[in-house]
Amino acid sequence: MQARIPAKEITDDTIEQFALHNCRCGIRTKRGRRVTGTGTRDRRRGARRFVNFLRERGVINLSAPPDALAIDPRLDGLAEWLRHERGATEETIRRYQHEAGRWIGVLGKDPGHYNAAIIRSIVLDQRQERSRSSIRMTVTVLRAFLRFTVSQGLCAPFLLHAVPPAVRRKLSTVPRVIPAATIEDIIASSGTTTPVDIRDRAILLLLARMALRAGDVWQLRLSDIDWRASRLRLHGKSRRGTMLPLPQDAGEALLAYIEDARPVVSTDRVFLRTQAPFTPLRSSAEIAGIVARVLKRGGFSHLPTGSHVFRHSLASAWLRDGADLDQIGVALRHASRDTTAIYAKVDISMLSAVAQSWPGAAS
Repeated sequence: MQARIPAKEITDDTIEQFALHNCRCGIRTKRGRRVTGTGTRDRRRGARRFVNFLRERGVINLSAPPDALAIDPRLDGLAEWLRHERGATEETIRRYQHEAGRWIGVLGKDPGHYNAAIIRSIVLDQRQERSRSSIRMTVTVLRAFLRFTVSQGLCAPFLLHAVPPAVRRKLSTVPRVIPAATIEDIIASSGTTTPVDIRDRAILLLLARMALRAGDVWQLRLSDIDWRASRLRLHGKSRRGTMLPLPQDAGEALLAYIEDARPVVSTDRVFLRTQAPFTPLRSSAEIAGIVARVLKRGGFSHLPTGSHVFRHSLASAWLRDGADLDQIGVALRHASRDTTAIYAKVDISMLSAVAQSWPGAAS
């Protein structure tokens, strides 16, 4: 689209016009291949990021940002309430705002007109491709938003009871794991020739050797690394710093990335994008995307996806090697022993030794 619009004249209408135009360019491509996605949404998001970049460089007047960059005031209020009243982390706030932004328009502008039928429809009238965990997220965020609205005296408290429950049977599933030998093969397959390879290998080793969450890796800062003591400071979900020992191979991979592949920029965040302007990864979800790309590059298929599988795999290996649940809970930084109890189901050989025969069947 070549409209020849000067940068200083970019407005909300300009961004929307770009998002809606009949585009044939390579938007939503990975390694040169077109992938499915919502082109309009991606073009709108990309244009907003570009406009933000121009504003930060002073090309566009900072005092007059496009209206498209504004956020619903109710979402701003929700963020402040989560931050000050609930002590939520910035990542949690970002996820809650993103989820609430999907359906906040359905509620209407006036909280005084919220009713049970509208609230129930937000949970029940969702697309079939939405997963159970996504629906549970909707329920959680909707309840939080209503609590915030009630705390402001803007809607009736009884509406909290109108949110349908999203049943999740505790400990009903077994953690997905990857065999230790396969994890070593995955690590061995990661290259060290390009900046992307070096960065991805460092991330992979932190996940596989230290059982870190994706958020731990995403939030890691240069100031969190104690090279002399070979330790990392992790902030986790509670935002209380915890020091963990840094294994040799993970430390070497991290040092190789910082010295040889990490762009020289002012930010303190460790892991950055490899293309200019070399910004930090946008969220912890990008860590899972990096893991998926490593598996695909290495030709590994039919394996559990996501970054959390390395955490599950290492904890399961510890259990099989004789560690008790309390030790595993400390290593995983679980606040409750109940959270660690899920790993009591993964050692099939130990469970077989205590299993009772089914009535009327052979033992």
